Amino acid sequence: MIFKFNSLSELIAAFPDEQTCIEYLEHNLWHGNVISPYDATSKVYKCRGNNYKCKNTGRYFNVKANTLFHRSSIPLQKWFIAIWLISSHKKGISSVQLSKDIGVTQKTAWLMLHKIREVYADENGLHNDDEGSDGKLSENVEIDESFIGGKNKNRHRDKKVEKCQGRSFKDKVPVFGLLERGKRVVAKVVPNTRVKTLQSLIYKYVRVGSNLYSDEWDYGKDTDLWYYHRHVDHSKGFYGDGDLTSNGIESFWAVVKRSIMGIYYHWSKKYMQKYIDECVFRFNTRKITDKERFELFLQNITGNKITYKELIYAISKN
Repeated sequence: MIFKFNSLSELIAAFPDEQTCIEYLEHNLWHGNVISPYDATSKVYKCRGNNYKCKNTGRYFNVKANTLFHRSSIPLQKWFIAIWLISSHKKGISSVQLSKDIGVTQKTAWLMLHKIREVYADENGLHNDDEGSDGKLSENVEIDESFIGGKNKNRHRDKKVEKCQGRSFKDKVPVFGLLERGKRVVAKVVPNTRVKTLQSLIYKYVRVGSNLYSDEWDYGKDTDLWYYHRHVDHSKGFYGDGDLTSNGIESFWAVVKRSIMGIYYHWSKKYMQKYIDECVFRFNTRKITDKERFELFLQNITGNKITYKELIYAISKN
C-alpha cells in the first residue's frame, strides 16, 4: 500500500475520507499484523467495519485504541492536517490559527495541539535506538540554561513583576538544554538553576566521559570529575574558538524563543514543557522531510493518550 504526499495539498488529496486514514494507520502501525492493545500476545479476529476482537480479553478495538486518537470524535483527516501543520511549520501554529484552518473551535484546537505535544515528548529524552546503547548524549555536548519569558519593562502595568530587575529571573521559566553536536538536543523545564538540579540532568542525559562545553555558569566540581568540561566565558567577550563554543545550544534557544514568544505569546508556565517538547521534536527531525517527520510521528502515537482533564491538571510524562 503506497501513500504519496509531500505537501499539505497532497496530504489532503491522499486522505480524502475517514476510511483512507484508517487504512493508512493500520498499515503504518501494524504492517499487516494486527496487535491487540489489550494483550499483544492474543489472537485477533476481524469484525464488521474497522473493528477487531481480542481473543484473550474478549474486548473489541480499532486502530485508534490506546493512541493519540483514542475515543476522539474529530475526523482523522483533520488530525492529519493538524499534525502536518504543527510539525512542518518552523515556529509551530497557534490554536487560534489551527481552529480556522481545519474548522474546529479554538478549545478543540488547543486540546488537539497539546495531545500532539504529548507524543513529541518521546523525542525529548533518552534514545535507545541502537542495540546496547544507553540512549544518552555523548562525545561533544553543549549545555546551557535559558530563561523563557518577556521583558518586565514591556509588560502592562498590572502584569509587571515586582523586584525582578538585573539578574532576577522570578518572572521567567528556567529551561536547561543539552545538545550533542550534529545530532539532537534534550531540553527540560527546571524548578531552579542550582548546581544540584542541573547536575542531575547532566548525569541522566550525558554519557560519562563526554566533552562538555558551556558558558561561565558553575555546574559544580563533581561535573568536572566525570566529564571533560570546557568553558566559554561570554563575560570576557569570548564566544568561541574552534571546538570551544556553545553556539549550537544558543542557536536552539533562539529558535525556541522565536516560536514561544512569536506564535504562543499567550502561553502558560504550566504547559511550558510541552512547548519545549514541540521545539525539540522539530529541531531533532530537522534533517528529514516533512513526510518522513509525519510518518515518524504516527509511529509513536501508541500509548500516547491524554484527556482534557489530565491536561488541565498538567498530568504528563515530563
